[in-house]
Amino acid sequence: MKLLLKIVGVATLIFLVLLGVLFLYPRPTDTTESRVFAADGAEWDYCELPTLDGRGLLAADIPKAYTPNCGWERWPMPVLAECSEALADGVRDLRGLWRSTTPGFDHVERIEQCGNRTVVTTGGIIHDFFTDGTVANGSRDIEPPSCVNTWVSIEWEDGVMKFHPFGLPYTIVTREKHNDQVVWYYPRLGEVPMERICEVPEQHRTRTSS
Repeated sequence: MKLLLKIVGVATLIFLVLLGVLFLYPRPTDTTESRVFAADGAEWDYCELPTLDGRGLLAADIPKAYTPNCGWERWPMPVLAECSEALADGVRDLRGLWRSTTPGFDHVERIEQCGNRTVVTTGGIIHDFFTDGTVANGSRDIEPPSCVNTWVSIEWEDGVMKFHPFGLPYTIVTREKHNDQVVWYYPRLGEVPMERICEVPEQHRTRTSS
């Protein structure tokens, strides 16, 4: 009985600590440039991709962007628009605006890349990270609508972008290129194939409609 009580006590403590980390731990300083929210990012033609010829900014020159509050209200401007650093070795080109082809599930996301940096924007979220496999340079953000804290390290392995929660050695999310599609894997959804589109659909332009 004493052993059972100890186990329950330890489990309760772990649960409370986890809750504190997920919901109460302070967020990092927001370094998002004001220009990201200064105009409507839905007005862009996302089939016109930036030229990565090395003539502009490097990935490290652009301040990291974060999800504002508990989610953006209007589709943000591109974060890496001025970056022209060539994609790093081992990085697959996933850049563009993508929409799911799964019947009954309408998902739109923008993927920006330069160097070994990626920014994924979708449904109120801006996840900005370097794909170097470290938690420090990974995605440190929140997930709407609950505003839960997230820490994820990201790396490329055999052409697949893999997301590891808290830097742990298991994968929860992946993105990879299959011919002309990007396939996003998410645990509760399975594989979500996405096709390229050029404009943000009207119903996805604001958070309330996403």
